Amino acid sequence: MEFKTDIQIAQEAEIWKITEIAKEAGIDEKYLEQYGNYKAKVDYNLLNEMECTPDAKMILVTAISPTPAGEGKTTTSVGLGDALHKLGKKTMIALREPSLGPVFGVKGGAAGGGYAQVVPMEDINLHFTGDFHAIGAANNLIAAMLDNHIQQGNVLGIDPRRITWKRAVDMNDRQLRNIICGLGGKMSGMPREDGFEITVASEVMAIMCLAKDIDDLKDKLSKIIVGYTYAGEPVTVGQLKAQGAVAALLKDALKPNLVQTLEHTPAFIHCGPFANIAHGCNSVMATKMALKLADYVVTEAGFAADLGAEKFIDIKCRKAGIAPSACVIVATVKALKYHGGVKKEDLPNENLEALEKGLPNLLQHVENVTKVYGLPAVVAINEFPTDTEAELKLVEEKCKELGVNVVLSQVWGKGGEGGVALAEEVLRLCEQENNFDFVYPLDMPIAEKIETIAKRVYRADGVNFTAAAKKQIKELTDLGFDNVPVCMAKTQFSFSDNASLLGAPRGFEITVTDLKIDAGAGFIVAKTGNIMTMPGLPKVPAAERIDVDNTGKITGLF
Repeated sequence: MEFKTDIQIAQEAEIWKITEIAKEAGIDEKYLEQYGNYKAKVDYNLLNEMECTPDAKMILVTAISPTPAGEGKTTTSVGLGDALHKLGKKTMIALREPSLGPVFGVKGGAAGGGYAQVVPMEDINLHFTGDFHAIGAANNLIAAMLDNHIQQGNVLGIDPRRITWKRAVDMNDRQLRNIICGLGGKMSGMPREDGFEITVASEVMAIMCLAKDIDDLKDKLSKIIVGYTYAGEPVTVGQLKAQGAVAALLKDALKPNLVQTLEHTPAFIHCGPFANIAHGCNSVMATKMALKLADYVVTEAGFAADLGAEKFIDIKCRKAGIAPSACVIVATVKALKYHGGVKKEDLPNENLEALEKGLPNLLQHVENVTKVYGLPAVVAINEFPTDTEAELKLVEEKCKELGVNVVLSQVWGKGGEGGVALAEEVLRLCEQENNFDFVYPLDMPIAEKIETIAKRVYRADGVNFTAAAKKQIKELTDLGFDNVPVCMAKTQFSFSDNASLLGAPRGFEITVTDLKIDAGAGFIVAKTGNIMTMPGLPKVPAAERIDVDNTGKITGLF
């Protein structure tokens, strides 16, 4: 059998015109703004027309703690959507847009894989409809107006040493983490320390994901805190009078993007912050639109159930007034053996001892979903040819002890057909009663919220707050920001804040080093360990394998 790469499969696929996909989804052409033949934006005013339409059942796809072996969360999401579609269910998929950072860094693409992909795959991975560029430009317009205000007399009394707003670029570029700007004399601005975040870490991205409409977008933008005055008072985008211009840059980016899977299931792909440094969910607007158009909506949250799923529930669901009906937890036998201490090159070999050592990672995620978040769940084992019958049986036995079924997912090789068993289990779970709940109440003090997440979800013994973090908690409480959700910024590779502690570690504490308020988005970001908001490229970046020929055909995305 000939092996085909993801990009070959995508390029050989028959893609329907986006007008046909819109018709399949029930979207009137008057709300459709085409970007070529195969992608379009959908006017958010459609939501107003469908306000009284009942919501679909929502299925959240999450995963175990990621490893170099890969898990396949997006692939599973796409394949599950296709399987539901194949079973005759009116289905839509709602996913995040890929960032150019991982595309050129480690992953090389983020549109699913094999025969479970969203297309046009190259467009989705590279520029797409320009949303991320608009968000980066909006972020940097705020930065430019902030520095210009200081240059032009600084009427607000902004303290240049307490500017918290950074510039943004959608690329992994460690060189830009810390910079000195404003050099070159009086006409070049005030010299000061600055830095860049990757665009997905910008508060503008978080706001785009949570905004209900253009007026809500402007209101949230106006509340962004960019720094503090010499007197210690917060300075907002509204005080800089920047929200109108920033919203003008974002007016088209705010509209959800419509594409399709290889099997022509309609899919919204819109916005996408990282779940290790932000809330890691696609836009509320795209999700709500899908919930009105379909009977079943498959969506995902970034990274594992301790990060993306927790934030999906405590931030997105809380703010949007939505709730999942069921949850899929994606794992692979290879990844679980990695958590059990097996080196990457040895993962194809059967190793029941290592698998048993790595299984607690999956089981803790299962317990979080079922007992902490209160959702019915199924474990989807993303199939690899090297998986043995004994290994699969062991995973099934351990999960059944927690009352959760395990289904083998074959969507990478078979598309929707390979996900029918998973879809049937998901349909069964969607009809069950659930005990959906948040991890913490909003009126809990800031430190207690963080401690609750650390103890209930990570199983930490406690939280160590640095002196700087304690001071920030007091300042944020004094400013009245103690009644908002907390967005934990933590490594995705471990339940702890130490990336090397695999499996399900015990006997550790989380160290909170820094807190900041994203007042526009409406949550506090708590940084743990050595987490950074500007990644770097690996030793051998995926960009080295990406190319384009004189016909415009792209290779190397996978």
